[in-house]
Amino acid sequence: MPRLFVALPVPEEVADDLLALQSGVPDARWQPAENFHVTLCFAGEVQGGAMRDLEEELSDIAGPPFSVAIAGVEQFSSGKQPRALVATVEKSERLDWLQQKVSTVARNCGIEVERRKFRPHVTLARFGSSAETGHHLAQFMASHSTFKAGPWIADHFALYTSRSGRSGSIYTEEAAYGLTF
Repeated sequence: MPRLFVALPVPEEVADDLLALQSGVPDARWQPAENFHVTLCFAGEVQGGAMRDLEEELSDIAGPPFSVAIAGVEQFSSGKQPRALVATVEKSERLDWLQQKVSTVARNCGIEVERRKFRPHVTLARFGSSAETGHHLAQFMASHSTFKAGPWIADHFALYTSRSGRSGSIYTEEAAYGLTF
């Protein structure tokens, strides 16, 4: 069964800005530029029929292109253990609207989607359970707290599959959906 998610791809010029941030934190598993995206909905493992339904139903989402920008960095943690280092995406009504539409479509296709609060971001690095980040992470956060990238115009979103590879996840775009009016 494929693992699925729906996301906004990050354009190359913004990805280049994000790649420039990737240093100074030992034990960080830095993400490659081709994995940069803003997740709208994580669907997890999905049966073939539900995947085909989702692929088809996402094409019914219609909305205008909108501006997306990155402002700052943040860490996601489990207790005191950091899990990920991310670039935060500025909230916007259009982004929230698209995320809600995509999640509703997925639920209507019988897919159980995560119900946690939407925190738009681009993952820069992941950490294993034994990662030693210490003061390096605090230094990274302080050094890049005013980081900005973009804006760019989100003119489409995409359905991706995810599979495990030797050096991390490999994402494949399965279908793209234009945002036009």
